[in-house]
Amino acid sequence: MTAAGRARTAWNRAAPTLRVERQIIRDGVPVLACADEVGRGSLSGPVTVGVVVVTAESRAVPQGVRDSKLLSAAERERLAPLIRRWAACWSVGHAEPAEIDAYGIIAALRLAAHRAIAGLDLAPGALLLDGNHDYVTTPAQDTLLGPPTVLDVVPPVRTIVKADLRCAAVAAASILAKTERDAIMTRLHDDHPEYGWAENKGYSAPEHLAALRRLGPTPHHRTSWRLPGVEAGTGDVAADAPVLGDALLPGEPLTLDVAG
Repeated sequence: MTAAGRARTAWNRAAPTLRVERQIIRDGVPVLACADEVGRGSLSGPVTVGVVVVTAESRAVPQGVRDSKLLSAAERERLAPLIRRWAACWSVGHAEPAEIDAYGIIAALRLAAHRAIAGLDLAPGALLLDGNHDYVTTPAQDTLLGPPTVLDVVPPVRTIVKADLRCAAVAAASILAKTERDAIMTRLHDDHPEYGWAENKGYSAPEHLAALRRLGPTPHHRTSWRLPGVEAGTGDVAADAPVLGDALLPGEPLTLDVAG
């Protein structure tokens, strides 16, 4: 077998399946929502959660679906409409930079997820979430200064590490979230072309960092973060700020995301 053939075989073997989702459905969850987020580590723009619903009637996911990070922009754009037609229903929710600044990134992720769930045509009996942290369930002692209530009832959440690689519906949700958020950043680029958002989608690319140092933040930046070149929470450019880096919150791990 040629090197290209071996690569194609490995690619096909790595394809996510609906095995996990179908087992959950057989275990008594007739309507299963599957979710993934994008934009958590971005310096600007919203954080976005995509949700795709599958049922016992769901057929195999469209060929080529993978975690959005493994696909080119052209591949994601080709797959997105196929996923929308394939899913029992789907939705995408966002939390804006001002909401991230006001409530923190985890609460903003929860807000985006709740907005996505609220937009579904079917009420899910459970939510399958990528990762090992349930950011969707409302804390028992939520702060009075937390985000507004969107859902009266939040479905039970099941987390699976690397679900975006293993579970086809989660990978499909990641593609819908990525394509919608990328479209938002591309539109915002027209008003702020200096930051290069059409290419970097708000992440810490060199041209974005250079523009932050030169021009400071826009209303679309997360100004409560330690933005490179900006004093946290002030919007003022710091003279001694590092040239490279990524936005961090206290206790947040460094997140490197490749914009596509």
